[in-house]
Amino acid sequence: MNSRSEQLKAFDRLLTIMDELREHCPWDKKQTMETLRHLTIEETYELGDAILDNDLEEVKKELGDILLHIVFYAKIGSETQDFDIADVANGICEKLINRHPHIYGDVKVENEEEVKQNWENIKLKEGKKSVLEGVPNGLPSLVKANRIQDKVSGVGFDWERPEQVFEKLKEELGELQEEVEANNADKMESEFGDVLFSMVNYARFLKINPENALERTNKKFIKRFQYLEAKAKEAGKSMKDMTLAEMGVFWEEAKQL
Repeated sequence: MNSRSEQLKAFDRLLTIMDELREHCPWDKKQTMETLRHLTIEETYELGDAILDNDLEEVKKELGDILLHIVFYAKIGSETQDFDIADVANGICEKLINRHPHIYGDVKVENEEEVKQNWENIKLKEGKKSVLEGVPNGLPSLVKANRIQDKVSGVGFDWERPEQVFEKLKEELGELQEEVEANNADKMESEFGDVLFSMVNYARFLKINPENALERTNKKFIKRFQYLEAKAKEAGKSMKDMTLAEMGVFWEEAKQL
């Protein structure tokens, strides 16, 4: 591993390259925070994929891409005299110090849950009107549900045991089934949302990240379906002309891989 001085040297090198690109590269000169925004989101998802794949070499590369974006935004901020990379770094340092009084102050905590509760209470003292202010509107709904529940848990609004959450989930499933039988489309959607919200809550109590869990299943399904496609092609068959039983044979094979 690199020493602290080598790490700082590498970061200084990146800042120098960013300065040079912003001055001389036609593409880099044209970029704004708005044009970079969607690229940053894409890079974040690519990092997420690499983490789920446990591809540490790819994680390293994607972290570099995101670090470049952070430096890029800070460079643009410095050009308008609003902030620079030092302001960004110092800002997060101050936030971390203020929100960890059990490390940098005299507050005592017993466990992780007390740390989270302190964190949310400190944010309210900083002037936030709601603990939910920190949940971005643009988050995907599954991620947003998890963050909402995590936030309100931090101020004590939560179930006590996983069994209680599972009972709530069963209750929501029953209400959904009632609306399915009544064939009320609007209420079905509402109850389905309640079921998903309860599933996310149950996952949280089981210490499972629902986004990671669903993405693992997505990847598993894609891998198996692509195996099915490949086998159908080898057999000279079109999937549209195959029966479910025929496809099921290949699907079971894929599950064994």
